[in-house]
Amino acid sequence: MNWAGRTLRKFQILFRREQFNIELDEEMAFHRDEAMRQFEADGMTPDAARSAAARQFGNTTRLKERSHEMVGFRFESVVQDLRFAVRQLRKNPGFTLTAILMLALGMGASVAIFAFVDAALIKPLPFPNPSRLAGVHETSGGRLGMPLSYDDYRDWKRMNTVFQSLDVWVPNGYLLKNSAGVQPTPGIRVSAGMFRTLGVQPMLGRDFHDGEDAPGAPLTVILSYGGWQKWFGGKRDVIGQTVSLSGLSYTVIGVMPREFQFAPRGRADFWTALQPLQGCDVRRSCHGLNGVGRLKDGVSVQAADANMKSIALGLERLYPGSNRGQGASIQVLSESVVGDIRPILLVLLGGAALLLLIACVNVSSLLLARSENRRREMAVRGALGASKARLIRQFVTESLALVVLGSVLGVLAAYGGMRLLLTLVPADMLEGMPYLEGLGMNARVPAFAVAVALLAAVVFSVMPALRFSQLALREDLSEGGRGSASVTWRRFGSNLVVLELAIAMVLLVGAGLLGKSFYRLVHVDIGFQPDHLAMLSVALPDASYSKDGQVAAAKEIVRHIEQLPGVTSAGISSMAPVTCNCNTDWIRFVGKPYNGEHNEVNERDVSPAYFATLQAKLLRGRFFTDGDEPKKPSVILINQALAKKYFPGEDPIGRKVGDGGLTPNSLREIVGVVDDVREGSLDTDLWPVEYFPFSQNSDTYFTVVVRTDQAAQSVLPSVVAAIHKVDPGIGTMDEMTMIGHINDSQTAYLHRSSAWLVGGFAALALLLGVVGLYGVIAYSVSQRTREIGVRMALGAQRSTVYRLILTEAAWLTVIGIVAGGCCSIVAGILMQKLLFQVRSWDVPTLFAVGAVLATAAAMASYLPARRAASVNPVEALRAE
Repeated sequence: MNWAGRTLRKFQILFRREQFNIELDEEMAFHRDEAMRQFEADGMTPDAARSAAARQFGNTTRLKERSHEMVGFRFESVVQDLRFAVRQLRKNPGFTLTAILMLALGMGASVAIFAFVDAALIKPLPFPNPSRLAGVHETSGGRLGMPLSYDDYRDWKRMNTVFQSLDVWVPNGYLLKNSAGVQPTPGIRVSAGMFRTLGVQPMLGRDFHDGEDAPGAPLTVILSYGGWQKWFGGKRDVIGQTVSLSGLSYTVIGVMPREFQFAPRGRADFWTALQPLQGCDVRRSCHGLNGVGRLKDGVSVQAADANMKSIALGLERLYPGSNRGQGASIQVLSESVVGDIRPILLVLLGGAALLLLIACVNVSSLLLARSENRRREMAVRGALGASKARLIRQFVTESLALVVLGSVLGVLAAYGGMRLLLTLVPADMLEGMPYLEGLGMNARVPAFAVAVALLAAVVFSVMPALRFSQLALREDLSEGGRGSASVTWRRFGSNLVVLELAIAMVLLVGAGLLGKSFYRLVHVDIGFQPDHLAMLSVALPDASYSKDGQVAAAKEIVRHIEQLPGVTSAGISSMAPVTCNCNTDWIRFVGKPYNGEHNEVNERDVSPAYFATLQAKLLRGRFFTDGDEPKKPSVILINQALAKKYFPGEDPIGRKVGDGGLTPNSLREIVGVVDDVREGSLDTDLWPVEYFPFSQNSDTYFTVVVRTDQAAQSVLPSVVAAIHKVDPGIGTMDEMTMIGHINDSQTAYLHRSSAWLVGGFAALALLLGVVGLYGVIAYSVSQRTREIGVRMALGAQRSTVYRLILTEAAWLTVIGIVAGGCCSIVAGILMQKLLFQVRSWDVPTLFAVGAVLATAAAMASYLPARRAASVNPVEALRAE
């Protein structure tokens, strides 16, 4: 009979069960009768022949079961096993709920974190053939991922042999003028071929034409889908309309598709053609552009990197003044998008995986303990004819039932966890992570959950099955499951506890290191007093304010703000402190040796009252005054880091600084040294900084800081109103307190969230580990009741029993802590990039975590030890 025929026969039998049972009984009776007749023919009496035939034929129940399995009743037996498993789980609600909750906890955490990992690291960028897209950057002074200058970009585009196309972009804010007034909006300036390089086209209108990014070309703009909906109501006749951006008139030529997103920038409502006009755009030494290239077929990222490095080396020889030390760095675009998020996500995924592992270990321990308690039941079932395979299958079915219930609950918890974690991400940071849009149960996340569930099912099924395969059914039946505990199980359970404690140690140490890092991060010296400071960004329309107008407007803004109730002072800076080591300048010092090196420093433009508003200290010289006007001699302030680096043991007051060529217009005199104000993020080194008077180096975009004698948040509405009194056309944005700016910065958020999440995993792991230790010791005590009773009957004291039980627990705890400590050092080394001023083998953290774990383990072991010491020898021996 072929396969199809056998399958059809099985289905026929499956739906004719009663008929099959009747026929099977008749056939088995026929064979027994034939055997009995043969024995009678050999001279046996009818009774003796009947007994001999029954012995020869074997166990009727077992033969029927085998017959059912051979002809296709396996499905029915599985259903029976499932029903029995459900009944068993319902009869033991404590065990069932504990196992399901542990599994759901571990799976929920791991699936939720995996969803973020998938969105940021696995999901491909939403562009055609995204693996061919590369991020193109320069290197300087050993730093990777630096922006390009416009002239370098043009040379790289002309001279490279590895890119089909190479384009650049730079973030830019605009002031949109409409019927509601002036609205600050985010945008991007791009070279004309940017969308063709990405492989996307507008859904309405057209793309930029070649040459529209050249100086003097008509001003054109393409809208994002969100910007189209927000500012133009989604009207399709928007193509050809004009829109006022920062005082200039742009013609709308296209609208991008709804699904289009550009993760490196985040939200952008307007995309304009990048026309190099003035300032940074026309200086080779000014770097502010980000490159994106599409590789030619067959060209690897490594080959592209080598090609661009050779071009950068040639440009360094051609332009030693501006390009000395400037290299190239090419990487897959997805790497550029993720940035600092990758190591944190991997650490969180590792923490969630360890929590899942410890949950699985705990559930396995529970299943093993339960299998020990069911030894007599299994022995009875085996004696009644159940095959070993059928008994093992029962364990497998019960494990699968637990896994299914725990997985469903875990996936629901994971979905809730994703939503919760998303709400905890600051809105401005979330705008820079568009890849998190649509975070949820895509194809990969459920596949991951299924894989985890299958792995757990295998582990939960194999362990009891292996243990059961070693059981001697006759011995189990005779001892009735009441003898001493199985030495094999005790050893195996002890190993599981050691594994749990080691994992808990790793997670606790990781949480301790991250927590200590975060504490030191938020307590790092920033060089000023952040409390009672409010801040906001101000944008003047480019077309409306000349250099003189910018200075006058800034002074009027400060004057109006200082007149507000509760305001004690106000100042202006071209960039808020604790932001980034960026907007840099290359300088040279008059009278000092110079070999063409790049002395790179942060450059900031500040008003006279800026440092007084921050309450930063003046160390030498003077602050800026209102007398430092544009027509007066150029002056600067420097910070202490610059003075120490370039004027060690000298007084820098009166010394002059200029550009690489010491051109006359660049020379400026140092008039003061201020204490180090942290301009970069909290976890970066202090850089040298030069401060220009805002009146001598003004701009249309700057930050206003306001010191108040009341809650900083309360003055922000009145500050915005005061600015609009100066000019309703001025844009204001990013209103916040200085403390909020620091605490909600990406650096602080990532350190804080990683510390809290890993800390949560660690707390749960500690709880599960302690529960596991308690379970093993308590079960060991319950199984050793007779042994303990004999010891006490022979004169053992309660203190001896305490010592016996606590010593067993102590050994498990010590081994777990030592093993976990070694693994923690390795884990600390792997997560070193996330640590701030903390070593991976931080001794105080290791000892503190070890003490916490040992104390918790001692408390968990005390209760079983107390129960053991309270055993009544007479009752124990009578019960046995």
